[in-house]
Amino acid sequence: MKKLSWVRRFYLLFTLLICLLFVLTSTAGAKQKDADQAPGRTMARQATKAKEIWITVDHATHKALQKEFKSGAEVTNTCLSCHSEAGSQFRKTIHWTWLGSSADSEKRSGKAGDSLNNFCISTNNMQDKSCSACHTGWNAKDGGINCLVCHSQEKEQINWTEAFEDFQAFSGSDDPEDLELAKEIQDSIQKSVQSIGRPTRKNCGSCHFYGGGGDGVKHGDLDSSITKPNKALDVHMGLDGQKFECVRCHTTVLHNVAGRIYSKPAATDRKSLIEDDLTPKIMCESCHSAKPHKSGSKANDHTDKVACQSCHIPEYARVNPTKMWWDWSKAGKKKNGKPYKTKDSLGKYDYMSHKGEMKWAKNVKPEYFWFNGSINTLTVKDVIDPHNVVQVSAPVGSREDINSRIFPFKVHRGKQPYDKVHKTLLAPLLSGKDGYWNTFDWQRALTKGMQSFDLPFSGQFDYVETSYVFPTTHMVAPKENVVNCIECHSRENGRLANLSGFYMPGRDSFKLMNIFGWAAIIVSLCGVVLHGLGRVFTNGRRGGK
Repeated sequence: MKKLSWVRRFYLLFTLLICLLFVLTSTAGAKQKDADQAPGRTMARQATKAKEIWITVDHATHKALQKEFKSGAEVTNTCLSCHSEAGSQFRKTIHWTWLGSSADSEKRSGKAGDSLNNFCISTNNMQDKSCSACHTGWNAKDGGINCLVCHSQEKEQINWTEAFEDFQAFSGSDDPEDLELAKEIQDSIQKSVQSIGRPTRKNCGSCHFYGGGGDGVKHGDLDSSITKPNKALDVHMGLDGQKFECVRCHTTVLHNVAGRIYSKPAATDRKSLIEDDLTPKIMCESCHSAKPHKSGSKANDHTDKVACQSCHIPEYARVNPTKMWWDWSKAGKKKNGKPYKTKDSLGKYDYMSHKGEMKWAKNVKPEYFWFNGSINTLTVKDVIDPHNVVQVSAPVGSREDINSRIFPFKVHRGKQPYDKVHKTLLAPLLSGKDGYWNTFDWQRALTKGMQSFDLPFSGQFDYVETSYVFPTTHMVAPKENVVNCIECHSRENGRLANLSGFYMPGRDSFKLMNIFGWAAIIVSLCGVVLHGLGRVFTNGRRGGK
């Protein structure tokens, strides 16, 4: 009977285990089936379900656009003849002024202001023409608004300055070949003028992908690979994914494009479209809400302190390299009396006589900082400490700030000139007759550059190491490629090793707590063993009776 009793017990236990496994398997399957029902994904699908962009006009049919255009100003005036308010609206935006808003009225932040970076350093109050090539005017701010930069959908890229100059030269000739060339140029101009639409990645990328003097130089998460990305590179913009254009998130009001950051955050509130249907879509929360994961998911417990990008953008520069270091102190070297260039293993220039030493990288892990949406940027007027690394720009935020999140950044480092007497960063003039790229004369370039700001230059300069940050928000990876928990919750080489002042499980430890914890485990284990042995001996004695 005892043997039968043990067999029954074993059979019952085995049956219970099978049932338990069945329940667990069914639950896992249900969870997998319901994974797409996470609130963040459901909301995002609602926000993006209307993919069709309704166009109500074909600009090619407008008679006003079928005439001959001899200058950029004629194109602009024709556009404004219908879009009467666009000109006054656009001239107030940062894309025209190149000036950011600042709480400090004395601090003119922005490319056209006193701000600096550690790439080409400055536009010298718009006097450096190489930088102003990306301005949205026909001749920077000196010309009218070039509407075609953002709105022309013609595939052929046109150098507008050359096009209009060549057209006027050839059209005034008596030579039939010149007249034929003039006709070809005018045909290209008219195609561009008549193919008008909403801005695409190609329009935005013509400047933003090539900032700093080349493809992927500045941002790391913005380069030519984003023009036609796949879903693996960016789940939102991928041509096999959502096919987002830039303006899908960078929404506009009166030609003001959401998203530019200086001292003012890209968005002041973390609202979803459910809370406010007029909120800019620039934040992840706009479409995905503040609790995007399924109810009960541990990931939802992170969203009040960790930005979505920190987990969903594991690396940037995943296709094209990005510049990580630029040392101006090594510029000016020559071989056989002539400037020279060398390339690295990535096929990028790692030395150029007129620019100095540069370092590039691919598949770069971001660096992480507390960030409330504002960037603090130095100007040519700010006093620096040359004995330390100078933060030309730095994220603003702290653990105590309820608006701050742990956010991923690209940090570009380098060396650039500073005034040894005034202790300020210097802004050399680089292009043009007096620019360093033409003269290889630092004294002359620095003097001319500081004159553009009406600021003094002592004549004594040296180089200081600097850093400059870019928030990483593009190249959002598919969910299966997100950052693993262990990459942050790790004691060695964790992604958040540079952040302190708070306790992170898996990364941090307290010796006293560890001692008490292990002591409790050992005592509990001993208690279980002793209890088990006691039961064995007790049962054995009862069986003997």
